[in-house]
Amino acid sequence: MAVTIGDSARITAIVPQLLVADLSRAVAYYRDRLGFRVDFTYESFYAGVSRDGSAIHLKHDEQPAADRRRRKAQEHLDAYIEVTGVRVLFSEFDRKGATIIKPLEQRPWACLDFYVEDPDGHILCFSEPTA
Repeated sequence: MAVTIGDSARITAIVPQLLVADLSRAVAYYRDRLGFRVDFTYESFYAGVSRDGSAIHLKHDEQPAADRRRRKAQEHLDAYIEVTGVRVLFSEFDRKGATIIKPLEQRPWACLDFYVEDPDGHILCFSEPTA
């Protein structure tokens, strides 16, 4: 098929897939602590959750604990999530008992953000640009 001038393609979504040791526990955390909606569960090993049109997929698989510890120590993010109303979101997560591992702070790169850790050690940064 020939491509003509004016044809375009665009990415409409990127969905991270996080490996989790206990799918039910992970789904409950994202639902109850982070306010995500459960979109689907496939058999006992795969699920999708979303909030405000953004999704995360969760897949059952064992992960080496040492790798998760190293990633946490180095602050390697598993997902960077740009938001609006970051202060309100921080308060919501704190009230619901989310595991906040880095408090709400203004960063030198012109963002106000905080980090949350899920039960499997994944680090999610919720960030709002300030510039």
